Amino acid sequence: MNKYKTLRLILGDQLNASHSWFKQDKTDVVYLIAELKQEAGYVKHHKQKIQAFFAAMQAFAQGLQTAGFNVDYLTLDDSCQYSDLSELIVAKLAQYQLNHFEYQQPDEYRLSQQLSTLTATLAEQNISSQCVDSEHFYLPFDQLPDYFSANKKHRLEHFYRQMRQRFNLLMVGDKPEGEQWNFDQDNRNKLSKQEIQKLPPAKCFNNDVSDINQRLAEHKIDSFGEASDQLLWPINRRQALELLDYFCQICLPCFGRFQDAMTCQSDDIFEDKQWSLYHSRLSFALNSKILSPMQVVDLAIEHYRQRPEQISLAQVEGFVRQIVGWREFVRGIYWANMPNYQHMNALSAQEDLPEWFWHGQTKMNCLNHSIGQSLKYSYAHHIQRLMVIGNFALLAGVDPDQVDAWYLGVYIDAIEWVEMPNTRGMSQFADGGILASKPYAASGNYIAKMSDYCASCHYNVKEKVGAQACPFNSLYWRFMNKHRERIGKNPRTAMVYRNWDKQPEAQKLEVLAHADYLIDTINKL
Repeated sequence: MNKYKTLRLILGDQLNASHSWFKQDKTDVVYLIAELKQEAGYVKHHKQKIQAFFAAMQAFAQGLQTAGFNVDYLTLDDSCQYSDLSELIVAKLAQYQLNHFEYQQPDEYRLSQQLSTLTATLAEQNISSQCVDSEHFYLPFDQLPDYFSANKKHRLEHFYRQMRQRFNLLMVGDKPEGEQWNFDQDNRNKLSKQEIQKLPPAKCFNNDVSDINQRLAEHKIDSFGEASDQLLWPINRRQALELLDYFCQICLPCFGRFQDAMTCQSDDIFEDKQWSLYHSRLSFALNSKILSPMQVVDLAIEHYRQRPEQISLAQVEGFVRQIVGWREFVRGIYWANMPNYQHMNALSAQEDLPEWFWHGQTKMNCLNHSIGQSLKYSYAHHIQRLMVIGNFALLAGVDPDQVDAWYLGVYIDAIEWVEMPNTRGMSQFADGGILASKPYAASGNYIAKMSDYCASCHYNVKEKVGAQACPFNSLYWRFMNKHRERIGKNPRTAMVYRNWDKQPEAQKLEVLAHADYLIDTINKL
């Protein structure tokens, strides 16, 4: 008699040890976890990203086995005989002679569709299926339609206040603690030279991934970025909790104040040990579900309560907003608007991604540093992603399909539900304003205000035209001029256009001509 009754699938971003699955009888269930070419190759990934997911999956499988669960773990060596995930599942159902299959709701539309199609086929073969919630987010999957509608403009601030109230986070009754909902105005500080010297070292790990590297080579998995046999990212719950504790103890006291700051000075002074500044770098552990957002937020608030003399409300609120607000918000935007969202291109952008996005060798210091860091660590913080790399792609009119693919591949925490709204919506305004009220376009002045990149740059941030002029400046005016009909009536951009209109016509034409030249020679910048 078959001892198993159910096959349960665990995807690489579903490593949630607290799921109710694992509180149930374990004897008649077999859990399937597999390294798949399908997942390693649906986009070209940074090698560290593949390493991290495969290593975390392997650690999770070992943990389940130690706890007495029945686990069928397949490496690439084992799974290469199957064309895709669906074929693997069908084969395993046959192998174990099972007629019931269960899976957690995937966070990516493509996987959700793939598994929905599979279960329909299985039903024709009298094999029953069940999809359950991943039990990770604040909002269960089936409640997203209560907050988000397709093609409707949504704004973070309204959603964030709803979330704070519903989950009673930093609230005094029905009012926000400190009598204001966010402290964004307090969290835009630039790092001084003295403050740079106080930056804490990045908390890193030394996980041996040599066996994974061998499999990636043997199976010819295409990847890019720097990588070695030692992976610095957390791959299990113990390491993720260490990183969370390090953030709360060391970084949180200054997090909010400097969350938008950027610097290249730390590389020179501290031999590249301070590259993550005060950021938590918990996004991989969160997005793979090793940690829950509730656990992360609750611990941060607990530290704030216990150490108010060290951690101000502004610091912790900025962190809570990123997780309870922004992270849940972009997920809702994604699911409300897929599959159409992935094809949106409201600004008709069609330029190719510059070649130096793949190696970082550009004379623009801000991009050289931000892309270089991305390639080295599979990580950059949100302002580097949005206001340096994304801003340039926006101003240059790069095809959002290419921008999406690069962001989805390069960052260790990039899963489509979180990457696409951030890139296609927030960064590239390709959704036409569903997510953001205006394009996040900026000249070199913004980068100079928030960083020290410009001081050591080949280009001059104060110049608009000429061989030494910062490319961001003329490209900014080209962008604003080109899209005036769409964004010119926005109250937040009205002053910009008034300043542009005051310029002599000859000067405006010179700026626009220089911008066109930069587009034509973009791979040489």
